[in-house]
Amino acid sequence: MIDLHCHILPGIDDGASDLTESLALLQLAVADGITRMVATPHINPGYFDNTQASIHQALTLLRTALNEQKLAISIAAAAEIRVTADLMPAFESGQLPILGHWQQQQVLLLEFPHSHIPPGSDKLVKWLSQRGVIPMIAHPERNRDVQNDPKILAPLIRAGCLFQLTASSLLGDLGSRHQDCARVLLEQRLFTVMATDSHNVLRRPPRLATARAEVSRLTDESYAHALVQGNPQVISASLDFSAA
Repeated sequence: MIDLHCHILPGIDDGASDLTESLALLQLAVADGITRMVATPHINPGYFDNTQASIHQALTLLRTALNEQKLAISIAAAAEIRVTADLMPAFESGQLPILGHWQQQQVLLLEFPHSHIPPGSDKLVKWLSQRGVIPMIAHPERNRDVQNDPKILAPLIRAGCLFQLTASSLLGDLGSRHQDCARVLLEQRLFTVMATDSHNVLRRPPRLATARAEVSRLTDESYAHALVQGNPQVISASLDFSAA
């Protein structure tokens, strides 16, 4: 399985606090059957002021430790980018790491506030599309606006956005509202990818295998495979998973 959204890089956001915690997460991921992970630290100006340079530095540090541990897993890096007024100028200046490619377009992993979908989000999506970018919306099932009315996603669906389901939401680890919304959206086959969004061994640890089985139970095996293997493989094919 391939995990396209996790916070395993040490000490650069609210995920793994140090190398020890990063390696503990990677060990859990290996045990869960995950062979590739794309670290997606937050980029949220004023809260997590990560840059491509800071992300690459943390990735290099973790890869060195990973090689010493000889764990059977490969890692690359992108970012989870909060939708703010800084997003468009940051993109235009080449500061935002892409998650990969989908149908000849670049993919950016975007995060809305948990409370709502900001007005004008559909216009942002159109602006990105005009520049060859397709957004992947992180964990819409955890957004209160979406929980109250899933139809609010309609403009983003029409605009061609991809959507990422968090495994722990589907499994009920984050509460019944998240789980109920995840199931509703899953039944609509809204999601392109399911990921762990792992932060540490207690907060959303890697549980992709159990969630994959749940997707298969609620839908079918083909869709479960697409969410954790087929689609993530396509999207991440252009990323560098080498340790060099």
